[in-house]
Amino acid sequence: MALRRLAHEFAAEIANHDWSDATERLDRAGHRREFDSKVSGEPPLTPQETMRVKTNVMWVTAQVLAHEDPNFDIHEFARLCGVTGLSPLSLENGLRRDRDGSYMQAPAVQ
Repeated sequence: MALRRLAHEFAAEIANHDWSDATERLDRAGHRREFDSKVSGEPPLTPQETMRVKTNVMWVTAQVLAHEDPNFDIHEFARLCGVTGLSPLSLENGLRRDRDGSYMQAPAVQ
């Protein structure tokens, strides 16, 4: 099943962003380290660390999208985000579900 427009746009933003320095700075959407005028002296994250950050961002975004859209496809969304190397079961287990199998809504903001 095709993803909705909003899911495509989230995936494009996640895939486009350079996550390699996400632990040390606040970035605007679409940050690309190679165009950064304020490169910190810190080395970037390793490719594995960068993929972990990107995967967590993908899962957090996917949780909201899946709750909103009962036909949401986590596999297609992860692929479009550029998240690779996880098994189908691992991708699915990154999302919270109710006992009835439906995707859970985010907790209320305090």
